[in-house]
Amino acid sequence: MPFNPKHWSHLITNGPSRAGARAMLKAVGYTDEDLAKPIVGIANTWIETMPCNLHLRQLAAKVKEGVRAAGGTPMEFNTISISDGVTMGTEGMKASLVSRELVADSIELVGRGHMFDAIVALVGCDKTIPGGAMALIRLNVPSVLLYGGSIATGNFKGREVTIGDVYEAIGAHVAGLMSDEELKELENVACPGAGACGGQFTANTMSTVMEFIGLSPMGFNSVPATDPQKQDVAYRTGQLVMDVLRRGQRPKDILTRKSFENAITSVAATGGSTNSVLHLLAMAREAGIPLSIDDFDAISRKTPIVASLKPGGEYMAVHVHQAGGIPVIARSLLEGGFLHEQEITVTGRTIGEEARQAKETPGQKVVRPASNPFKSAGGLVILKGNIAPEGSVVKIAGHEKPYHRGPARVFDCEEDAMKAVTRKSIKPGDVVVIRYEGPRGGPGMREMLGVTGALVGEGLGESVALLTDGRFSGATRGLMVGHVAPEAALGGPIAALRDGDTVVFDVHARKLDVELTADEITARMKHWTAPLPRYPNGVFGKYARLVSSAAEGAVLKVDWF
Repeated sequence: MPFNPKHWSHLITNGPSRAGARAMLKAVGYTDEDLAKPIVGIANTWIETMPCNLHLRQLAAKVKEGVRAAGGTPMEFNTISISDGVTMGTEGMKASLVSRELVADSIELVGRGHMFDAIVALVGCDKTIPGGAMALIRLNVPSVLLYGGSIATGNFKGREVTIGDVYEAIGAHVAGLMSDEELKELENVACPGAGACGGQFTANTMSTVMEFIGLSPMGFNSVPATDPQKQDVAYRTGQLVMDVLRRGQRPKDILTRKSFENAITSVAATGGSTNSVLHLLAMAREAGIPLSIDDFDAISRKTPIVASLKPGGEYMAVHVHQAGGIPVIARSLLEGGFLHEQEITVTGRTIGEEARQAKETPGQKVVRPASNPFKSAGGLVILKGNIAPEGSVVKIAGHEKPYHRGPARVFDCEEDAMKAVTRKSIKPGDVVVIRYEGPRGGPGMREMLGVTGALVGEGLGESVALLTDGRFSGATRGLMVGHVAPEAALGGPIAALRDGDTVVFDVHARKLDVELTADEITARMKHWTAPLPRYPNGVFGKYARLVSSAAEGAVLKVDWF
């Protein structure tokens, strides 16, 4: 039986009893002809607080043109976004991960309230991508997710730079390796316009994930934000969502255990962000797909790094587009036997079919064949031990030392750690411990790019290790372990650490331990008391009460009656 394109909106628009609704919509400017067509919600995450989502109004206009041309009626609505790059290192950064849930909730709520037949989610900055995807999964109506695209690279003294270089320059400035004038010059050129942060940081990692998992058309997301092709991509997205609607294809028709494995493979193969662990676990929960933190390590162990992307590699997201886009990466992995090629995508074609259509730019050096990778194993590693019995996450690009043993320098918040770094009191060999920054303790699990960038900028990136129950930016590099679980605020063993304790990182053995016996840790924890909530009410208070462990994706849990 053919799928009814007005499968949901007819409950809003059709029949004499809906005259009131039609009257309201006609006040907006819609006609009877418009309301007789399928209604497509355009979920726009535009906001004026960052470059990442700044251009999404223009893209939304093109998406709507495409919808109309293909026989639908678009209705645009907006939601919120928080900039990681702007809020980094401040109390405001606690809002970032929390915003993922609000993005998902608000898109879901408008979608359910207005009963759209289909949805296009326009996303940009980090948390809007998984937030948008989570909403599409919940609504499970025909949908397409389109990423606004990467920012162009800046130029500083003849080299290409991005926001990660600015955070590392802050450390170099503290160390006396960069003048005030040079830092200002870099600040002025690092972000030349609209688009999300330019390396394989969290936004571009999750953009890659969406193409590999099948919710975004392959090759669409990797077109940079200010590239003229992006306008055409947006128009085609509007046309595509109408095709998806007529086929009756829903997100849960696309999302399978194997499509999630393809997504994890794409992260491992590109040296992508550790935040992908949180977001893919959260998406899998929405889709009802079994997925655990250990799956990331298992897939990463056998997946080669085929794209040399910053922060661990040489190139940036715009260079991926110049090389031929995400399809080139997909084809490399397909030919190497690392993809489940029969998984369906939003275009109706399989990921194998999409990958075989890749058009590689001759002579490109960004992506290699899987038979000749940049590194034989992927970049996501899960460490467990007596500090992190539920697990922790580290990104290994290939140049980090696999073993570190050193004395702990313990801090109960990011600000105290940053003060120690800027005072130059962190020494080679130290292990910086930042706790009470987890999903509940923060609340919101702040990223630590300010601290990690400053350490690298001071020249300590190779000699100092860091662990936290918070998380890292996709721009972080070095032996930096995040997502330590259980977190300190829940009485996890990280709460037992003291200055001077010897901490051991063993990447090959997948171990993260402190040289204390179980009895010693237990004895210390007998004197531990849970800290009072930093925010007893409001959005942070609600989040802290409901959020789960980072090992479960930091999703919100609700106890049913």
